[in-house]
Amino acid sequence: MGKDIADVLSTFMEKKGIHPFCLKAVLFDMDGVLFDSMKNHTLAWYKAVTAVGIPCEREEFYHYEGATAKWTIDTLLRRAYGREATEEEVIQLYDLKSKYFNELPEAVVMPGARILVQQVKEAGLTPVLVTGSGQRSLLGRLEREFPGIFAPETMVTAFDVKRGKPDPEPYCKGLEKAGVASYEAMIVENAPLGVKAGVAAGIFTIAVNTGPIPDEQLLEAGADLLFPDMQTFAQGGFPEILRLLSDDGGAE
Repeated sequence: MGKDIADVLSTFMEKKGIHPFCLKAVLFDMDGVLFDSMKNHTLAWYKAVTAVGIPCEREEFYHYEGATAKWTIDTLLRRAYGREATEEEVIQLYDLKSKYFNELPEAVVMPGARILVQQVKEAGLTPVLVTGSGQRSLLGRLEREFPGIFAPETMVTAFDVKRGKPDPEPYCKGLEKAGVASYEAMIVENAPLGVKAGVAAGIFTIAVNTGPIPDEQLLEAGADLLFPDMQTFAQGGFPEILRLLSDDGGAE
């Protein structure tokens, strides 16, 4: 593992023309990274969309993860009716999805997430939340589950962007809020659209495959490194990255 990570970090630094890699911030997606919530999201979307008579499959919503609600609803309506949704349709369908989501059992914290965010804080790095979600019930749990980690001024949600993932705007805003450059941060993502957004923003992007999407899709989206779950990354991958950067004089 160490050699592979070292090679990937070296390739990234060469591509960026930087040495050392001065890591200052870690940008976290929320669903599927901090919370094991994608099962709830996909079921809630499926129930809401089928309730209004639009054909869909539950599994497809894993592929829309990270996008704004409008992007998802527009995608569905273009396929079903050949047009984008009206503002009223977006509001009504997202409200219905939120209703079904909030009726489901509370999503648990992703195993390994607490370990990882604590490592980030102890290393003196800035943790930043960058999520396409506007699910207030889940956003409201962040301070309870990760006390003192994600400050409001270093959070980017669906309410802060015009273009969601795979557009780089959310991660570019995350960099702005952290006050760092693209080559001073890394991303922890679990969705192809989120990986594409991170790569488009020029940020070192880690994929953790916590869902049913094949590894190949995350790699094809451009992930620099891939781990099978958050626990593996927290217990082995991230400490190894910190060690390599410290040995190279890169971690601050």
